[in-house]
Amino acid sequence: MKGKVIIFSAPSGAGKSTVVNHLLSLHPEFEFSISATSRPPRGNEKDGVEYHFIDAQRFRELIAQDAFVEYEEVYHDRFYGTLKSEVERIWSKGHVIVFDVDVKGGSNLKRYFGEAALSVLIVPPSLEVLEQRLRGRGTDPEDAIRERLAKAAWELDFAKDKVDVALVNDKIGDTFAKAEKLIDDFLCR
Repeated sequence: MKGKVIIFSAPSGAGKSTVVNHLLSLHPEFEFSISATSRPPRGNEKDGVEYHFIDAQRFRELIAQDAFVEYEEVYHDRFYGTLKSEVERIWSKGHVIVFDVDVKGGSNLKRYFGEAALSVLIVPPSLEVLEQRLRGRGTDPEDAIRERLAKAAWELDFAKDKVDVALVNDKIGDTFAKAEKLIDDFLCR
């Protein structure tokens, strides 16, 4: 291991990207690990910024080449993963890696990095609030929202004993303050 890793995971819509972006703005020594995905970009997302967008066939080729620290086929032909080259790129600068991943990816990363990692699960106050957030995005069709909600219930149950801490994202200011303290405590270990 070369350095420390902070893993944020959550069901889609729980607010993990908002928390991660806040922490990145406070810590210049943190660097966001850009995940790879086979899904198409949403809205104004750009390749190499929010994600490395790779089609499903190329993603499978990279899996066969052992190019990932971890990966998951989250939905049919919708892969997400962490490229080993991304980890090496960040650590070569002496930075702390910050991951914003789904729940299974977070569990896999924690297992891979062990004590060098702090894993934080961002939890919505309820599934009803999560549904409101997903609908408020205006980016997903009804069937995708229903699928994400069903998956969220499973993910929250799956992750409850696989993370270092669960952080309820109810009021964003409180969530930011709690996340900042968790990070400060971890970095001082």
